[in-house]
Formats: sequence, structure tokens, C-alpha cells
Amino acid sequence: MKTPHGDITWGDGKNFVLFAGPDIIEDEGMVMETGKEIQRVTKALGIPWILKCSFDKANRQSASSFRGPGVNSALKSLEKIKGELNCALLTDVHETIQVKETAEVADVLQIPAFLSRQTDLLVETAKTGKIIHIKKGQFLAPWDMKAIAAKAVNAGNDKILLCERGTTFGYNRLINDMTGLVEMRRLGFPVVMDCTHSTQLPGATGESSGGRGDMVWPLGRAAMAVGVDGIFLETHPNPEKALCDGPTSLRLRDLEGVLTNLKKIFTTHF
Repeated sequence: MKTPHGDITWGDGKNFVLFAGPDIIEDEGMVMETGKEIQRVTKALGIPWILKCSFDKANRQSASSFRGPGVNSALKSLEKIKGELNCALLTDVHETIQVKETAEVADVLQIPAFLSRQTDLLVETAKTGKIIHIKKGQFLAPWDMKAIAAKAVNAGNDKILLCERGTTFGYNRLINDMTGLVEMRRLGFPVVMDCTHSTQLPGATGESSGGRGDMVWPLGRAAMAVGVDGIFLETHPNPEKALCDGPTSLRLRDLEGVLTNLKKIFTTHF
């Protein structure tokens, strides 16, 4: 993948890619502040980075939960931020009608976990020719992703990344089976570990999801030791005040220490 700062590759064992940023665009200033700090840290550590930020959060438990400033406004803001930071961008799509407009701004299009089996969405996204980051549904086994990926491949796009983000375990709990990373890699596509959403406690508060942000680092360490091509995480300057997924977000000031440790594991084992 070509970016303003050179090519980014994955799946070749030469490096791991970081997909990181705030969960959603709360306002331009916060996303810009966060992006600048991630950029500083990743440049210092030599880790390829792609900004992650959602323009809309359609999969909310409560209708009163914050979804963003509106699709059109949010996409314009993300385009501006991407330009000022001179970086690549990943964002997610929820409906086929959003795909074309989003593809004009984003470099990587993400299929949310809850929508990973939505055929029309996958096919429409594949037709853009963009890289597709498919999150494994919490209700799917790792090997189920073979058929999911095939939908995009059959639509003419094999630029696919498969993402692990936990599996439903009873009520209000997700667990991670690290052997699933190996299983998905055997399907022939690069694999990414979502370290933040994997700590989620779905619906734990009754109105929204809770989370264990303190478990982001341990999950990242475990995934890196097993072997992954990328790490996905959400980070926020003040998770307690985040408007979405604050409990699962990594505190921005902790990012450098976490990434330093993950890189050490990667270079030691690979």
C-alpha cells in the first residue's frame, strides 16, 4: 500500500502495522491531537501507522448513545485531518450507500464485526478496489472467515485483512482464543489483532458496553508472541471522558510504552 511516507506492507514478516486512533470523531481538535501524538511515537519507533477513526457508530446498544457529528460532516473532517497529518486512513462502513463516498476519503475500508456476514456490504466494498479490513464477528469461528473473505475475492478484490476482536462467551463477556490467529492466517490472508474491542464487556452497563482497558497491553503481548501482521487499537487522551468506547481505549500517554514493548517482542521472535 502506497502512502505519503512510503509503502506499507503486511504479511511478509518484515514489520507489523499499527491501526490506531480515537474510536470516533468527537471533534477535529481531539482527533488531530491524538493523531499527532501517535505519529510522533510511531515515527520514533519505526512502526508503520494508519490512522483509525470512525465517522459514524451505527452499532450502539442505546439510541441515545453518541454516533458522531453526522456522516457528511465527519467525512469532511477526516479528510482534512488526513491531509494535515499526511497519513493513511482506516474507517468503517455500515451500509452499501456509504461505501462509494467513504472510499473517496479512506485508504482502508473496515467491515464491522456485527456486519461481517452482510454479503451486499462486503461485495460493494470489494468493488471499490480498496484494502478491506474485515473484523471477525463475535459469533464466528476463525475458519468461518474463509467464506467471508471469499465474498470479496469473488467480487474481484483479494486485498483483505482479517481481524480478531474476541468471541462471545455467555453474557457481557468476550474471550480471545489465540489459536484463532493461527487458524485465520492459514486461510492465506494477513491477520490483525484488535486489542481494544477484545476487552469489551458488551452491554455490561445496561445502556452501553463496559470494558477492561487495562487488558489491552496483555492481549497485544500475547498476539505479538503468537504472530500477527498488525495491531489495531483505539486510544484517547482521556478515556474517562470519551464519548464512545472509553472503557476499552488505551490512554494516549501509555501508547509509547505499549508499542515499545510490542516491537521488542516482534523483533525478538520474528
